[in-house]
Amino acid sequence: MKAVVFDMDGVIFDSEKLYRKHWMITGSEYGIPEEKMRMLCDQIAGATKEHNAQLMKSHFGEDFDYDRFRERTMTRMDAEIREHGVELKPGVREIFRYLKEHGYKMALATSTQKERAQRNLNHAGIIDVFDAILYGGMVERGKPAPDIYRKACEALGVEPAEAVGIEDSRNGVRASAAAGLYTIMVVDLIEPTEEIRALADHVCDSLFEVIDLLEQRDGFLAL
Repeated sequence: MKAVVFDMDGVIFDSEKLYRKHWMITGSEYGIPEEKMRMLCDQIAGATKEHNAQLMKSHFGEDFDYDRFRERTMTRMDAEIREHGVELKPGVREIFRYLKEHGYKMALATSTQKERAQRNLNHAGIIDVFDAILYGGMVERGKPAPDIYRKACEALGVEPAEAVGIEDSRNGVRASAAAGLYTIMVVDLIEPTEEIRALADHVCDSLFEVIDLLEQRDGFLAL
């Protein structure tokens, strides 16, 4: 393994809880039952707005104005982040340090649009950690398609089989696995289904556990 490709929301930033909070609020405003909206949140997480628009239309009809629904959600969430910020997930700085010390290349592969992602990365002071960054809209097909992970590996100059993909969402795991990366799911809000456990090479509870896995591998290769 020569590289690690990270998802952003739910892996680097503790932001999925904010997404879910505001998706749920907007769903309530639209009269969507809480249980149904929670199920939709599991399917929305990690995917592009195009994917999510089709998902919502499949449930509520072709006339459903997803752009308006999403704008209400994101405007409210952005306001909360501007006021309170967004925390890094436990282990982020530690895994960055470990990867740098051991010569791994690093990329970010996020479905979040460039302006919003850059704002959060800059605020956290971590944008320069990555050797390559792929934002939402930079590939023709977003997650769960594999395109963004293939593009990230290409940008790093490695083959997908030489890279680890770290994800927290089902759509992200599908994308990383389909691209051929060694895929690790770090559980955040969404529990892995049987399908996702079959696709992921490993399921971890935190980034600290990912460091332990890499240490075991690197220690073995050093023997």
